Amino acid sequence: MTAVSSASFRPLVFSGVQPTGNLHLGNYLGAIRRFVALQDSYDCIYCVVDLHSLTAQLVYPDLKDQIRAITAAYLAAGIDPKKHIVFNQSQVMQHAELAWIFNCVARIGWMNRMTQFKDKAGKDRENASLGLLAYPSLMAADILVYRATHVPVGEDQKQHLELTRDIAQKFNNDFSDRIAALGLGVEMKMGDEVVNGFFPITEPVIGGPAARIMSLRDGSKKMSKSDPSDLSRINLTDDADAISKKIKKAKTDPEALPSEIAGLAGRPEAENLVGIYAGLSDMTKEAVLKEFGGQQFSTFKPALADLAVDRLAPIASEMRRTLGDRAYIDAVLKDGGERAGVLAEATMKNVRDIIGLIQG
Repeated sequence: MTAVSSASFRPLVFSGVQPTGNLHLGNYLGAIRRFVALQDSYDCIYCVVDLHSLTAQLVYPDLKDQIRAITAAYLAAGIDPKKHIVFNQSQVMQHAELAWIFNCVARIGWMNRMTQFKDKAGKDRENASLGLLAYPSLMAADILVYRATHVPVGEDQKQHLELTRDIAQKFNNDFSDRIAALGLGVEMKMGDEVVNGFFPITEPVIGGPAARIMSLRDGSKKMSKSDPSDLSRINLTDDADAISKKIKKAKTDPEALPSEIAGLAGRPEAENLVGIYAGLSDMTKEAVLKEFGGQQFSTFKPALADLAVDRLAPIASEMRRTLGDRAYIDAVLKDGGERAGVLAEATMKNVRDIIGLIQG
């Protein structure tokens, strides 16, 4: 697909996190910290995507508390719910409405090619839920119901964002005449051509030295809240002692740290710890190795533990404090849901007109 500039649309960031367990260091470095940084340059909408969580587990004994925990993490990390929007997805039902329309725009072949669906469905694909197959369509709706121009995503979500772009382009093409007739098109450049479309072709925001954090017990596996070993991850609610203990117990190899990136090849645990240090310190991996190259892990790990405690312990403390004020969290979500709903309904009124639906 030809790259499309979304500069004619109002710059807007959208992203979300599923409420499916304790947040950890990987969520923080790979997503939430980047959410905080983007606040300075964009209007931002940050969502707790609770409808998406139903594809992973249909029945939750504590879903409301998990939604609140993600919200508390957003707030503790520094997201400002007054200047930006923080809400949970299920409060704004226009997400589901647009997802159904996108289900009719997207092709089954597109969904079948999604790597995450193949991985999560496994060999018994016929027994997977329809929701799991259609997950990327709802993700596209999450983004495009606000006509968001930028989405911070990890590598594992990049394919889904490509599908979002495909859906937007197909909708724009399929309804091009009606979009033009209603005067709802926004100019976008496609190569040397200028075309009109209703939905932007959203750009991914990918980057950072520690965008992908691996398990502290196995450098070949992504850090996960579902890992049975709590030592495999640093939870955002861990106190200073727990953070320090987990880093000092992290798996390593017997070799000293190399002085150059090439020396990390075939050493996944060493590369992971260097990446964590880089992410927490806002350094490149090259700079970290320049400082610690030639040193043993017995020297590097204490330095990493001190850095992690310095960066994460205040967030953990604030998150625990925020979680103690359930009424405040619920008020933030209610306010954010109302503000998001106004924006989403404005988009959907136009979408219904474009499609030709009768609305009151």
